[in-house]
Amino acid sequence: MSQTRYVDRPIPQISLADFENRIEELTAELIDAAENVGFFTLVNHGITKEDVDAIFATSKSFFDLPDEAKATVPWNANNVGWEKNSQIRPSTGKPDSKESYQMQFGENMKDLWVSEKHLPGFQTTSLEFMKRVQSISECLMRCFARGLGFPEDFFVQCHDVSRPDSQTTMRLLHYFALPEEADGNVYHRAGAHADWDFLTLLFQKEGQSGLEICPGRESVTEFGIGDQWTKVEAKTGEIVCNIGDLLMSWSDDRFKSTFHRVKAPCEAGDYYGDRYSIAFFNQPCKDSLIQGPLKKYPMVTGAQFNENAMKRNFAALQVKLQAVEA
Repeated sequence: MSQTRYVDRPIPQISLADFENRIEELTAELIDAAENVGFFTLVNHGITKEDVDAIFATSKSFFDLPDEAKATVPWNANNVGWEKNSQIRPSTGKPDSKESYQMQFGENMKDLWVSEKHLPGFQTTSLEFMKRVQSISECLMRCFARGLGFPEDFFVQCHDVSRPDSQTTMRLLHYFALPEEADGNVYHRAGAHADWDFLTLLFQKEGQSGLEICPGRESVTEFGIGDQWTKVEAKTGEIVCNIGDLLMSWSDDRFKSTFHRVKAPCEAGDYYGDRYSIAFFNQPCKDSLIQGPLKKYPMVTGAQFNENAMKRNFAALQVKLQAVEA
């Protein structure tokens, strides 16, 4: 951690106000951010700070349940459910210091919504918020489709959450409070990684810092990480967006999927308390066909892309663990 180098990079802030009348202007802004940074923040997106505070309260109500209650909705291979201290990143070879609960719109959630007896109204509240975020995502998809020369509704149709084979996911995250005094252990709230989805929309709570980004990838097949990081300030109400590997591939590497992490506190001013965030991962339906306009990569389905991404991460993790053992 002591070797980390920090660089101030401007992170574009994009207002979605008057979207329909400004779609050409917004397309240009989003394309520029996608090509040159891979991260941007959204304001004037239609979800108020009060709305965000409310969904964070709903999230905390879930994580405040005893583990026995949360374990009634266990994480499974469809990428939904609750997990705790189980996600290992190839960049660290160690589990993230967190728990999360992943939810989807479709049939993958059968029997995996937390019971009404534990949290009355939780499913309804969560789905309503997910639908609102999906609407924002679809505005961005329209712009990215225009920028890549696809029909304007192309990505929207590929990410139709009304279909039973939808894979779009909302993830409630709780990073555990960490000791402020060194105890000999190294904690990773979320090790450095790139998302493998189309686009991630992240909600943070003011004062709960830790998110950092590290741009620099030139192709989606690269796994290397640079060493110049930029801190992203947490502001309740702003949405932090990052390009995922899927959109990087779909754009023939024109748009950049950026490595990021939630750094373990290690220096003065770092935040050591509980950190809550909410990530919305736009992922295509399983049968959506994925190939960029230049056909740089072979055509795959949404299901195949996810499977390949998981295999690539697993292979990188094995290399990391073998290096540690050696």
